Amino acid sequence: MKSFSENTPQPKINLEEKDFSEVLPLQVRSETGELLPLKNSQSEQQEAKIQKTGAWKVFASTFVTIFLAEIGDKTQITTLLMTAESQSPWIVFLGAGSALVTTSLLGVLLGQWLASRLSPKTVERAAGIILLLISLTLIIEVFYENFPG
Repeated sequence: MKSFSENTPQPKINLEEKDFSEVLPLQVRSETGELLPLKNSQSEQQEAKIQKTGAWKVFASTFVTIFLAEIGDKTQITTLLMTAESQSPWIVFLGAGSALVTTSLLGVLLGQWLASRLSPKTVERAAGIILLLISLTLIIEVFYENFPG
């Protein structure tokens, strides 16, 4: 008994016309016969996609971090009070937004300058030490206000 594949005519594939670069991200150097990766291979396309998504990840984490840090802080309360006092919400919005953009720009420029001169580990340690000193100062201040002399 013959199998199905023996009875069905097999299509002939002309290997010279077939473009294997779609299947394999390789090209053949005709002089030596060695296989080389294609210049626009899938791995390079994936790497470019990772770089794009990496930028969005940095943007998203920065946005969420700053947004959560700013909710309910003294800047927001000040903006709320200035809006209520001036009765010009859009002018206050433009002024507060411009101020936040300017301070963010200063932070980015200072961060870029520090990154060009110090290692990321040094910057991280320095930031940690500065935050600890601020915390200790606040704790000492609260302690002396509540328990004088």
